[in-house]
Amino acid sequence: VEAMKKMSAYLRTLQRYQVSLDLTGERVLQDGQKLMHSASASIDVAQPNRIKASTSTASSRRVLSFDGKKVSLLFPDSNYYSSVDYSGTVADLVQKLRADFGVELPAADLFVWGTPAAPFDNLQSAMNAGQAVVNGTLCDQYAFRQPGIDWQIWLSAGANPVPMKLVVTNLRDDARPQSVTEFHWNLKPSFKDSSFAFVPPVGAKAIDMVSVKKQ
Repeated sequence: VEAMKKMSAYLRTLQRYQVSLDLTGERVLQDGQKLMHSASASIDVAQPNRIKASTSTASSRRVLSFDGKKVSLLFPDSNYYSSVDYSGTVADLVQKLRADFGVELPAADLFVWGTPAAPFDNLQSAMNAGQAVVNGTLCDQYAFRQPGIDWQIWLSAGANPVPMKLVVTNLRDDARPQSVTEFHWNLKPSFKDSSFAFVPPVGAKAIDMVSVKKQ
């Protein structure tokens, strides 16, 4: 738990960074067979209130842009986009998109670890699982259990730890499907602040961002 708190505190000190993600997940068929699917993502961040996140699979692409004043969601393959005014932080945006529009940012945990939105007091167990090398980086491995999920995280060893790999196992499904995220960090990015402002592509059509129906 202290290792997670240390990593979370370090993430909060990073003002500008770029992280690319390799995402793998399992889908369980009705007969119990599991199919693996994959995706990739790239995230540019300038704290506290700018982010650009691009997600790509074999069948779809999505680009989310937030410049501190407006958040926009573009679907390049269909050339549709939605925009809404918003002026909070990136961490607040994660919660707003999920609660109001059912939209998940890739690697959303990066922005809420170490905040009241992601407390560690619901853990049932936590353990140091030793060390391992992830993409050439020596890491400390930790394993956690909490209601409904098991999860493991590999943090780069040293004074300034960042997550290098995250594995989540869904315990609510008897097939125990897993999702795996690998992180590739650039802590000295070259992007400009102007890159976070959304400019609709030529011919793009604006559509409403539909709110989630409240119970």
